Amino acid sequence: MSIRMDKVDILTRILQTENTSTILGGQSPASVINSRKYVPVPAFAQDDNLGFLDDAIRTALCGENRTVVVVGPEGSGKTTALHKLVVDWANGECLQNCSHVFNFQFSKIASSTDELCLETLIQQGYHQMAPDFTRLVTEEPDGVLFVFDGLGEFKHSLDPSVHTLTSDPYHLVSVSCLLASLLHGSLLKGAAFLVATRPTDAMKFIGGIRMAVLGFQKPQREVYFNNFFPDSTSASEAFLHMERTLGFYDFCVSPRFCWTVCSIYKRLIDSGTKLSETLSQLFVDILVHLIQTLSLNKERSRGLMLTLGRMASHCLHDQHSSCSKHAIDSFGFEQSLTSVDSFLRVHGEGELSFHSKLMQEFVLAVAFFLDPSTHEDAEKMLDNHKGCSKFLDFFMSGLSEPAQYRLLEDLLGMFSSDQIKGFKSWFKSRSEKTLKKYDKSKHYRCFHLPLQDCAALNYVITCLGEREELSVSRTTILREMMEVLAPSVSLCSIHEDSIPLLASAVSTGVTRELELSHSNLGDKKLQILCAGLREAKLHGLNLNVCGLTAACCGDLASLLISGDSQLQILQMMFNPIGDQGFTKLCEAMQSPNCRLQELHCNLTAASMEAFASALCSSQSQLTKIDFKGNMTGDSGVEALCKALRQPLCKLLFDNGLTGACCSSLKEVFMSEHCSLSELDLSLNNLGQEGALLLCHGLKSPSCPIEILTRCELTTAVFEELGSVLKNGICQIKSLLLAINKVGDHGVKYLWDALAHPNCLLEELSVEMTELTDACVEDLCAALRASHTLKLLELRNNSLTDAAVPAIVQVMKEKPNMKELNLKYNDFSEDALEMLDTCHNIRY
Repeated sequence: MSIRMDKVDILTRILQTENTSTILGGQSPASVINSRKYVPVPAFAQDDNLGFLDDAIRTALCGENRTVVVVGPEGSGKTTALHKLVVDWANGECLQNCSHVFNFQFSKIASSTDELCLETLIQQGYHQMAPDFTRLVTEEPDGVLFVFDGLGEFKHSLDPSVHTLTSDPYHLVSVSCLLASLLHGSLLKGAAFLVATRPTDAMKFIGGIRMAVLGFQKPQREVYFNNFFPDSTSASEAFLHMERTLGFYDFCVSPRFCWTVCSIYKRLIDSGTKLSETLSQLFVDILVHLIQTLSLNKERSRGLMLTLGRMASHCLHDQHSSCSKHAIDSFGFEQSLTSVDSFLRVHGEGELSFHSKLMQEFVLAVAFFLDPSTHEDAEKMLDNHKGCSKFLDFFMSGLSEPAQYRLLEDLLGMFSSDQIKGFKSWFKSRSEKTLKKYDKSKHYRCFHLPLQDCAALNYVITCLGEREELSVSRTTILREMMEVLAPSVSLCSIHEDSIPLLASAVSTGVTRELELSHSNLGDKKLQILCAGLREAKLHGLNLNVCGLTAACCGDLASLLISGDSQLQILQMMFNPIGDQGFTKLCEAMQSPNCRLQELHCNLTAASMEAFASALCSSQSQLTKIDFKGNMTGDSGVEALCKALRQPLCKLLFDNGLTGACCSSLKEVFMSEHCSLSELDLSLNNLGQEGALLLCHGLKSPSCPIEILTRCELTTAVFEELGSVLKNGICQIKSLLLAINKVGDHGVKYLWDALAHPNCLLEELSVEMTELTDACVEDLCAALRASHTLKLLELRNNSLTDAAVPAIVQVMKEKPNMKELNLKYNDFSEDALEMLDTCHNIRY
């Protein structure tokens, strides 16, 4: 009879609780269970097996495990899951190996200041107990389960080393000692424990297995929305809208947040109002609803927001999750204490905390714009809360837009125009600083797209309008992702099912460059893609590292020679297409319909004859070839050099060369038809003799080389290059000679050349050439004399503070010089302050 009465008592306490559901606080466990709309949450057990939390707990407690710790963020469904488990036990549906189950909230236990024994602890929460209850429990502890919820709210230590643990159920001790004695097996050894907590340091004092709550994934969210809305049409509309506009936020896995979204969406749908498109708009709608519900006048509503803003700042800035009664009084709640239930919850010893961390940051942002005298400027505001807020700048940005703050002004009064202007000025300045030196057309180019990010990208591009370039490098995009992107992004996809959508989107859009590198595209999917790209406006296609073979080259060739194709740049590095596949591309280059101007791929010497033939074709439009990473060797380059003597190709990048090919390259330089303007010979073993041969070629009046890149050169070669630069014929404007250990003596030849009036250099890199302070006099003389130099790279050398005054002085005399890079030299903090006075020095 005692067990039956005990279970009835549990059912009464849990299912008839007075806890009410609030829009921010979530649906109460009793409401969820009574409505029979409980949705199990997924979780990872200690062995990394994915399953539902309820099943994992039952399996663990029915086995040999005596302690289970459930870990998850606030609002992830832990409390409801535990209550459901206890109710199911009381109804005889699970854990029937347990004769007694006792359910406690740590926050309520913590409020006890008196010493107590086990019997007293249980009696405080359980009224239906048999007279011989303690004896029954102590004699059969294996049948007892203690459920403790909210460990994170228990501020006393459970460290067994700071307590004198007790084994006597009648011994009076502090509540922390009593709990430590239970959890560490000193008291009621053999009993089982189920503990729920958000991540907290106190977890380390509790053994057993861990279960990580994952919250609602997409399938659970869909079930939840279907349960919440009375009709399937509204449920589908709300669910799809949330997934599209909010599904990329990690807090969407929170059942509490899903309750909040459903609650506000239902009100908007019922009133015929458009659903919120962004997180900021959602919280504007929530706040509008809460203020209207409170029925306060404008002045009191504004005062409430300012008071909540002070509390929010205190809790964020000082890293408090809750506020004491004393702190609350200092914020000025006396005028609005009866109105805060919608925003705050009471727990522990009369402490208050925000129902929602998101609303906490949102009201802080609102308060920032309401009262400029309370808060400093935007930068100081954000700095003060740096590291403790996630969305403060996001909310401030949203609230600075008239479409959002005007809805709140009707209820709260005017937002400060000075605060709005100040924030926008800070935002613009920070954006310019962040985006400085980046190509504006590529700001939104690189996105790595899991499903949730597709929704974000869809919204971003809708706002931005037409974009000419997007990269999904190293990304796997499924069909469902492409369906999310398709309405606004005429772009791309990878999964086979989404290839037709990709081709259609690109063909009908304005995309100019499509990057699919590292995507495991493969021949079959590329074949489908090529068929759909014939009428696309694509100029560039990046297929690097896509697992392509020679089998795909026929499809690419067909695309290149189709009359409608506008493809000009094709990148296919690190795909094993072989000589056979490359030959098919060479044949396409000889077609009058092929517009290809730039090609990047891996070749061997055997490919060069076919390629040389293509270059010599009167139809070829190819002007740039990138063979970096190839093993064409000397024989391949000799074959290619024959074609380079024709005015067809402007750029050559190659490696795997030796000095044996330098004679052929020298003849190319001296050919009257050569239009080669850039030569990158890095990563080649040319040797001093080969490098000197090239220098002789560079002296030719017909040599058009403007950019030269080379490493592993000797002092003798630097001397010869200095001579070339001064001869009055040399056209070199960019000379990149990093990673050559020639020291001050070797680079002096370049300083002397730079000072010569015939030198046309605009860019010079002598990074990692072992320069010291001994070079500074020659360096400064060269900088003063040069009328063409714009960029000088001196990174990773051994310059010290002694060099700084002279360098700063000469750079201040050269305002037209764009940049001198001195990063990673041996400068002290004092020297860096001096360098900071010169706008065109990077350090």
